[in-house]
Amino acid sequence: MSHLLVELSYQTAPAQWGENALVSFDAGKATIHLSTDDAIDTQLSKIAVVGRKLDGMNLAGITFSGEWSEEQQWSLASSYRRARNAGKITWLDSADKKSLEQRYAALCFTRDLINETPEQLSPQELAKRSVDWLTELAGDHVSVKYCVGEELADAGWVGIYNVGRGSERPPVLLEVDYNPSEDENAEVAAALVGKGITFDSGGYSMKSSEGMLSMKCDMGGAATVTGALGLAIMQGLNKRVKLFLCCAENLVSGHAYKLGDILTYKNGVTVEIVNTDAEGRLVLADGLMAASETNAPLIIDAATLTGAAVAATGGDYNAVFSLDKPALQQFIIQSEKQNEPVWPLPLELWHQDKCPSPFADTANSRAQKGGGAGGASNAAGFLSRFVGNQGKGWIHVDLAAAYNGSGTSHMPAGGSGIGIRGIAQALLEA
Repeated sequence: MSHLLVELSYQTAPAQWGENALVSFDAGKATIHLSTDDAIDTQLSKIAVVGRKLDGMNLAGITFSGEWSEEQQWSLASSYRRARNAGKITWLDSADKKSLEQRYAALCFTRDLINETPEQLSPQELAKRSVDWLTELAGDHVSVKYCVGEELADAGWVGIYNVGRGSERPPVLLEVDYNPSEDENAEVAAALVGKGITFDSGGYSMKSSEGMLSMKCDMGGAATVTGALGLAIMQGLNKRVKLFLCCAENLVSGHAYKLGDILTYKNGVTVEIVNTDAEGRLVLADGLMAASETNAPLIIDAATLTGAAVAATGGDYNAVFSLDKPALQQFIIQSEKQNEPVWPLPLELWHQDKCPSPFADTANSRAQKGGGAGGASNAAGFLSRFVGNQGKGWIHVDLAAAYNGSGTSHMPAGGSGIGIRGIAQALLEA
């Protein structure tokens, strides 16, 4: 079946397509109409809107034709690729083609993983698929360690263990070591940590049915950092990077963790559970301690962590936090280079004390709806307790833009993949 040709024009559409029409059609070809007066981001936004329109036509595929920049092709492709029965894309035969193919492969991996059903994607399956893809890309440069089920309790990874023990399917801490030099003494240039909650019922602090419907996406952090590492590898990453995925199902059972429980972490911090639906920070705490043990000068964690971040930034920006302001500014610049806007929210050391407990060093949240005011910053403050080197070089990404329950004017329903390019850029510059 033939594909629809898509080209760009800087002239207005013929009058029959309506005033200020963004797209017109003629004999197997779609023309996107832009204005030379538009800023670059406005042009990319208009292209994305047309991508959603073309996707709604259930085409077999599209073929780029004429003059396109790399970012213009990417804007259309990322908005065009729907979750189910996605149409094929034929890139321009240009110098940008290989880069776009690599980027698209990482995007498809990340989106498909996020969009998988929670029944199919158990914690162990999430770990396996991540390892399989990275091994396919990097071969013998990848080595792997798994800590599964009761092994987590024995090793002291209390966050992942307790969040995941309510499920019959065991939780996992996955460590992937990408070491292209194969020198076992090579320094670790960066460490990545991903929240991998394959389904989040909220536990005993149970979500509503509507709130639970999209919780297959709660492993979006794990998918994003894995997609970013894979993209960086395809782009020529020649530094050692370690990846830690904190994988669990947060379910209710006679063996599930409860409100009022107190967890004692490996670093001695005690945490009272006041909300079992604030589980992401509990598993990330283990991952951040494991990442800190590598002495990597750059640690990036990513997680679909708080509704407060979504309320603050909407679904277009990811929120970012750091105690290291120069590192934060560098990451913002790296993300902007890749047209992945992020927005910094407040984080200071005193945010560590925003979730007080009379029974432990801290609670895992505040006993208020949504964690109360400043919930995203308070969650970041909790995480900062588990990062070494006083937070130097640590970036926390709250993935507000990771998932859309239904299609938007710019993005299809499901995982977005937003974040993989900025994190990959940070790895390449580490």
